[in-house]
Amino acid sequence: MADTIPDPDNADAPLIVARGVRKHYGSIHAVDGVDLDIRSGELFGLIGHNGAGKSTMFKMMLGLIPATAGEIRIGGALVTGGDFRAVRRTVGYLPENVVLYDNLTGLETLGFFARLKGASLAEAVPTLERVGLAHAARRRVREYSKGMRQRLGFAQALLGKPRILFLDEPTTGLDPEAIRSFYAMLRQLKSEGVTMVITSHILAEIQERVDRLAIMSEGRIQATGTVQDLREQVDLPLWFTVRVAKPDFEAVRDALAGLPIDAVEANEDHVRVQCRREAKMAVIEALARLDGRVRDLTVREPSLEDVFFGFSD
Repeated sequence: MADTIPDPDNADAPLIVARGVRKHYGSIHAVDGVDLDIRSGELFGLIGHNGAGKSTMFKMMLGLIPATAGEIRIGGALVTGGDFRAVRRTVGYLPENVVLYDNLTGLETLGFFARLKGASLAEAVPTLERVGLAHAARRRVREYSKGMRQRLGFAQALLGKPRILFLDEPTTGLDPEAIRSFYAMLRQLKSEGVTMVITSHILAEIQERVDRLAIMSEGRIQATGTVQDLREQVDLPLWFTVRVAKPDFEAVRDALAGLPIDAVEANEDHVRVQCRREAKMAVIEALARLDGRVRDLTVREPSLEDVFFGFSD
């Protein structure tokens, strides 16, 4: 990363920039020297264990709490500066723990938040429809399930047609169908040019959905990049599953002889092969020479969870 804040007048400059950001609570260093660039229009993931500093970083990027040191700019505006007020009107935020008024209906809730944001009250009904709550618009929030409350929280974040969304554990309480619908909405928002920053404890959920991500631990950024970038940085092994008839197990072993293989395991109807990334193509080429004896072949890349623990351990 660059050591200086990019020029906001440069079209290629990151939309969100943090440099040397720290947040200390006495002896507790919740955020401890974070540098971060987030590009316009990307879906960016921020992952880490509980207490890693993700939510604190969100609150500083939103200007809700001041940094102890360093600076954050969004669209070129310092979040601590007077010109950030205009930028903040383009930002939506879904906190990890959504607190809503139980006595209000869903429609009244969005009306309340629309007034706070200066958004049009006419947005309330279509926004409820967008998050799948049109049928419950006139029900009291006290009657909402946890997943419905989460969707209502997302609805308030969408009011005002924000250009930037901060989503802190947004799928908490959602069932699989609702999670699928939620990410479909994010794809649509991304196609409209909305920049999104998302945290999630469910790493498999965001693995194929984020453009880039940062791994945060003990208040610091451990690594940043695409999932594939991070796989290559941490250099974890790959696993091949080779389906062959049992009499051909030895043929597989012979084909791989001399290659840098970490492990070969024979099972009922397949052989599992572990190798380093640099040996991947050599293994594929060797197996391809088995003259049709390979019935099926799958390659398991390290998951985002594997990568996360690879950096954390």
